[in-house]
Amino acid sequence: MGRQLTLLAALALSACATVSAPEAVRPTQPSTRISLQDQQVLFWDDGTRADRFRHMENYFAGYEIASAPVVRKLPAGTALDSATRSTLDAYLASSNAAGIMVLQDGRVRYEKYGLGFTPEGRWTSFSVAKSFTSTLLGAAVKDGFIGSMADPVTKYLPRLAGSAYDGVSVEQLATMTSGVKWNEDYADPASDVARMLQIEPVAGESQAVTYARTLTREAPAGQKWVYKTLETNLLGDLVAAATGQSLAAYAKHKIVDPAGFAGPMFWMTDLTGGNIGGCCLSLRLSDYARMGQFALEGGQPSVPAGWFTRAGAPQVEFGEGYGYGYQWWTYPGASFGAQGIFGQSITIVPDKRLVIAVVSSWPAATGKSISEARRKMLDAVIAASVR
Repeated sequence: MGRQLTLLAALALSACATVSAPEAVRPTQPSTRISLQDQQVLFWDDGTRADRFRHMENYFAGYEIASAPVVRKLPAGTALDSATRSTLDAYLASSNAAGIMVLQDGRVRYEKYGLGFTPEGRWTSFSVAKSFTSTLLGAAVKDGFIGSMADPVTKYLPRLAGSAYDGVSVEQLATMTSGVKWNEDYADPASDVARMLQIEPVAGESQAVTYARTLTREAPAGQKWVYKTLETNLLGDLVAAATGQSLAAYAKHKIVDPAGFAGPMFWMTDLTGGNIGGCCLSLRLSDYARMGQFALEGGQPSVPAGWFTRAGAPQVEFGEGYGYGYQWWTYPGASFGAQGIFGQSITIVPDKRLVIAVVSSWPAATGKSISEARRKMLDAVIAASVR
């Protein structure tokens, strides 16, 4: 779970959008050039990750999105009991976590930082960005830019006509059930995920669309789930095409401002200058928590009523209470969350009005033991969070 695309060499050389942007959302270029080999995130050592995860805008092009004009206050709540605080402290120290924040009823019950990270610092998201893109999808539905989740993808991305995505619906793209064949193996340089952002840009279309047109089908649409970062990138392209604006600009109005983010948010771009829907936001730990609180409370006024009830429900079931919704992972007990490689996550537990945000620099992108350690920590917090 929480797998994410490799940040490829092309990203650091990418040009942002050439269109003008309002001051609240402005394109940026990296201030530091690193070698092509050094741009491979999966191969950074511990010290490099811990440094660069908090400064991704220094190395990659993107959009800088201003903080909300009215910041949502996160007042102090009753501290968690000492045993649970000790569990969290131990997890913070042992897992290479940079920060953990626990909200209940919108109040902070625990907040602590590691790796020299601070409340004003930003940390990269990896696949947590997928859940932001899903939220923008919901906003586009509410705003009438997208007529229906049953609409064909080609209605909004006509260059996919005749490709393996012909006949795939917006909903199937959102649930990663397109039936298109895909390899998301980060260790394989010949995998689709390793090659999709290396493809030569084609005028008039995103790299995601260009790469998608090379793919083939392995199952009927709607019948097979396969995790594909490309499909979130396509979903982002679809939202941008439908709304006529960048994901960054739309997020400013539909997420950053209504959720009351305290700090500016950075969103990386690819070679075509479009935001990468499946990856690469940078924001404060408290703003990860604000995003979770925004989703917990229903995301109003941005998304349709009940959107997160559907988006955070198992549209695809894996068994034992786990599944996948609209770009959100679903867990036992009707909880749901966003996950990214190297230990980034937002976990939402509606029946306890609980949000747990974690940012990290795990020693590996993912793995059974480190994922189980996080699950154990989350379970301890959930069990201790009596309302």
